[in-house]
Amino acid sequence: MSNAATSSIYKIRLAKLAEVLPTSGIDALALNSGPSLSYLSGLHFHLSERPELLIFVPGKPLAIVLPELEAGKVNSLDFPLQSFPYKEDPNTWVTAFKQAVAFTGIDGCRIGLEPRRFRVLELRLLEVAAPGAKMLSAEDAIASVRMHKDVSEISAMQSAVDIAQDALKATIPLIKIGMTERELAAELTLQLLRHGSDPQLPFSPIVASGPNSANPHATPTDRSLVKGDMLILDWGASFKGYLSDLTRTFAIGEPDPQMVQVAKLVEKANFAARDRARPGIPAGEVDSAARSVIEVAGYGQYFIHRTGHGLGLESHEEPYIRSDNQLPLVNGMTFTIEPGIYLPGRWGVRVEDDFVITSTGGESLSNLPRQLQVF
Repeated sequence: MSNAATSSIYKIRLAKLAEVLPTSGIDALALNSGPSLSYLSGLHFHLSERPELLIFVPGKPLAIVLPELEAGKVNSLDFPLQSFPYKEDPNTWVTAFKQAVAFTGIDGCRIGLEPRRFRVLELRLLEVAAPGAKMLSAEDAIASVRMHKDVSEISAMQSAVDIAQDALKATIPLIKIGMTERELAAELTLQLLRHGSDPQLPFSPIVASGPNSANPHATPTDRSLVKGDMLILDWGASFKGYLSDLTRTFAIGEPDPQMVQVAKLVEKANFAARDRARPGIPAGEVDSAARSVIEVAGYGQYFIHRTGHGLGLESHEEPYIRSDNQLPLVNGMTFTIEPGIYLPGRWGVRVEDDFVITSTGGESLSNLPRQLQVF
């Protein structure tokens, strides 16, 4: 992608945000290191002991406070940005923050922050530099822009899905009785990297067997795979910062009739949700479509989480596919569809796909078999 095209992407995103902020009662936006900062500027920083702060005021150049050792990152940008670097001495932090506040004129303004990400470190420095400012949540305003993925974002997510699927295909032949969950997680991680994932994975793969598979967010253990196990694999890849998040369920040895029944039920619920997801439909109706299938079959109490969550630069972001969310789905929204049934102390089943709303309907970015596979 050319520099001009890259620059235009960030200008478009900032322009959209500039339209949204006033309707949220926000004059300026302050972001620390993370997905939203990267989304609006193309800059990437690791969250560390050194503070970083991007300030956006509609109609003005971006301003950024950053360590001197990171200052070279802004040289390649081809849109207006004023940097305020500081040296290793922490006593220089406040000065840099005050310089950025003076440049942007945000003291006395309503400044929007991301409460789930903004650290106390940057907050206290900003409060000292702008004592007359009022801090507000900008989560909804930012989400309203980031939820609508453009063609390049969806393309990157499709690549992340393809990498994840290829990695699982390469891992499956290596699964055997006696292998531990940790060993399988390590192999799946290796295959993700070998097949082209960014080094920073969306999350560590979930490998849960037997009773552990009844825990939706299980951590791989030293438990060995044995005949009669259900095995849940929940994994994802990253491509150019965009993520995938998939889950498939397997049986180690011939499954009993209830395992087969529940697996078919979850597969049916997954289809019902995918079939319901389209433009104009409230997100909550996608959850209801999956949940009703499971409830009618008598397993409603064992579906203990929402049907899905938004996906993009973060593995969990808006829109959230839960029953109370009346947000209408629109073209460009991407999210997971992952119904599950979990029988405590016994086993669980989950089938998860990555889904995108299109102008005419919706489509799954993932296409691995959803039925219960037997080793």
